[in-house]
Amino acid sequence: MIGLENREKIIETAKEQFMRFGVRSVTMDDIARMAGMSKKTIYQEFSDKNQLVFESFSSALNEDIHSLENLPKINDGVIEHLVGLTAHIRRRFADMNPLVLNEIQRYFPQCWQLFEEFKKEHVLKEITELLEKGIEEGYFRPEINTEVMALLRMEQMMMIFDPVKFPLSKFNPVELQLEIFEHFLYGIFTEKGREAYLNQKKQYNENHN
Repeated sequence: MIGLENREKIIETAKEQFMRFGVRSVTMDDIARMAGMSKKTIYQEFSDKNQLVFESFSSALNEDIHSLENLPKINDGVIEHLVGLTAHIRRRFADMNPLVLNEIQRYFPQCWQLFEEFKKEHVLKEITELLEKGIEEGYFRPEINTEVMALLRMEQMMMIFDPVKFPLSKFNPVELQLEIFEHFLYGIFTEKGREAYLNQKKQYNENHN
């Protein structure tokens, strides 16, 4: 065993490299070099690259869960939560290579299963709760079907990872994700919701610039 501190360093290094460059292009030699330790040391803790990918991906999803939990609570304000969510999207996709999820789906089925569970248990649940609360408070149109809209939003989030539809050479992943998110919002806002969102967004930008 190499000790908890070194183990966490390996996972953090692998996670950063995988997210930035894609999973398949990063080798164990790359990770060892970036972590400042020998490949032999890494193999003392991780039997192969598959195990390291799984633990790194699991760690990244746990970070996402923690980030979502730290957003302004839906019950404390739907609009504040939305603005916090746009900031989270901007941070989350800033250094993420869109190819990562395609590689995970095609070559790492255990990781993909984790991701499917994360979408269902955390993301879909949060979107549905947000839609229902927004309707209740008059920010979203009362006639929308929350189940359909939640599933649509999930598909929109995944759509940008298709390199055929949205090649990285042409589209910035962060701006693309935000553009699609705001298109979704303006389709369900009431006039009250639209005005509140614009005001809150302006206030957030003034406080963070």
